[in-house]
Amino acid sequence: MALDKNQIAQRIAKEVNDGYYVNLGIGIPTLVANFVRNDIEVEFQSENGILGMGPFPFEGEEDPDLINAGKQTITALPGASFFDSAMSFSMIRGQHVDLTILGAMEVSQEGDIANWKIPGKMVKGMGGAMDLVASAENIIVAMMHTNRAGESKLLRTCSLPLTGVRCVKKIVTNLAVLEIRDNKFHLLERAPGVSVEEIKAATEGEMVIDGSIPEMKF
Repeated sequence: MALDKNQIAQRIAKEVNDGYYVNLGIGIPTLVANFVRNDIEVEFQSENGILGMGPFPFEGEEDPDLINAGKQTITALPGASFFDSAMSFSMIRGQHVDLTILGAMEVSQEGDIANWKIPGKMVKGMGGAMDLVASAENIIVAMMHTNRAGESKLLRTCSLPLTGVRCVKKIVTNLAVLEIRDNKFHLLERAPGVSVEEIKAATEGEMVIDGSIPEMKF
């Protein structure tokens, strides 16, 4: 069966290694902090000026003065630091972030990402997305495989305004884990109970299937 948002985040958490500095985008990526292993040390950074974010607070324990770039209430781990956005973006542009996890509306088989604007709809602003995709060496996208109309969001070419070009390395959707290599989607894992045929039918871009594809493990 297809994964829910928490399960997508749980699978992505397996990509987070000890000692990593990680930036979490808005949406599904913010959930990743809840699933990182307890035996590793990870520093979560937010472009509004915090290093050392913890999991989301439990209901009733929120501090309205502690928020991430998406204006969600967060927790701060012991030793967390706070600073202005200029320093935060210096960290990003200086390539001091080891892993960036973003949501997306579309991803192309060449690694292009569109995640900030739908023409005709009002947006509050780009945020830090363009800085993140321009500077990050390792970008993982967390997204649904199809839109509400059932149309693929993994495309040959993005139709929406781009945030970044040839920057996405890996994608975790509610159906599969895919890696972008040689301008193609390479299928690595499938969600439990989801067939390769279902993933192929939901993917508009060119996809490479090499041998037997295992189910995801959490």
